[in-house]
Amino acid sequence: MLGTVEKGKIIDENENAYYVQIDGITYELKKHEITQDDIPKVGDEIEGFIYDNKHHDREMTQFLPFAQPDQYGWGKVTEVRPGLGVFVDVGLPDKDVVLSMDDLPREKERWPRRDDRLLVRLETDYKDRIWAKLADENIFDQLAANFPNNMNNQNVFCTVYASREIGAFVLTDDYYLGFVHASQTPRPMRLGEQFKGRVIGVSQYGRLNLSALPRAFEEIDDDAQMILMSLRRRETKTLPFYDKSDAQEIKSYFGISKSAFKRAVGHLLKDGLIEENKDAGTITLIKDPEEDVDDE
Repeated sequence: MLGTVEKGKIIDENENAYYVQIDGITYELKKHEITQDDIPKVGDEIEGFIYDNKHHDREMTQFLPFAQPDQYGWGKVTEVRPGLGVFVDVGLPDKDVVLSMDDLPREKERWPRRDDRLLVRLETDYKDRIWAKLADENIFDQLAANFPNNMNNQNVFCTVYASREIGAFVLTDDYYLGFVHASQTPRPMRLGEQFKGRVIGVSQYGRLNLSALPRAFEEIDDDAQMILMSLRRRETKTLPFYDKSDAQEIKSYFGISKSAFKRAVGHLLKDGLIEENKDAGTITLIKDPEEDVDDE
C-alpha cells in the first residue's frame, strides 16, 4: 500500500536509479536517495517508503518522511487551496501531502497559512491516495511535559494545534500545554500558527493560561520609547519638556517634530507612565513598564 515502508526486489538499474518491484508494481528509487551503508545491486531486496510523486509516478525513497501511518511528525504548510485543503511538507523529496478541508476549522480565517506548522500522520485511502491527518488532543496529552512553577509573566513560543471560538489550544516549544482565551488574542488564531505568548496563570485543567496580546510597553511606538529612555537616564526622571515646549528645542533634543512629540507624550500620559507639570514645563516618569514586568 502506498504511504508505507515496504520491501521489494531490485529488477533493474541505470545511472541514476534502481527499479524495485513490489507485488508486480515497479517503483523508481533514485540512487541519491539511498541511505543504507551497503551499495545495492540488481537482485537484492531493498526497503523504502513507497508513494506516488507530484507527477503521479510510483517512487520508493529511503529519505523517510517525518510523518508516517504510525508516526506523527511536524510538517510545514506549503500551499492553501480553497475547496481542497492545505498542502503539507512532510519531508518527501517531490511531494507535499494534502490535509483535507474536512479536517480544517469551518471558518476560513482559522485555516493555516503558508509556513504554519502542523503535527500530522499519514493515512492512505482505498484509492491509494495519501492524506495528512491531524494529531488529536490525546496525542498532545501524551506529548506534554510538566511545566515548572512560577512561570507567570514568562514569554513562551507556541504552536496552535486547535482553534475554536472560545480560544486556541497550543503546545509550547518546551512541550507544555497551553490555552489562549479569545479575549487574550487580537484576532482568531490560525491552526498551525506560531507566536510568542505570555503566561498569565494556570488553568484548572493543568494548562498554562496565555495571552497573545502585547504588554503595554511593547505597544508603545518608537517615539514614546525614546522619550521613556531619556527619562530613565535622568536621575530625577524628569525632562524640561511638555506639550507647549518650543518646536526647535524638541527637534534639537529628541530629533522629532513637535507634533510627533505631542502624540508620544499623549500616549504615555494615557497609559499612566508619565505625568506632565504644565507650570514647571516638565514631564516625569512615574511608572516604568519594564520595571513592572521584571517585578511580576
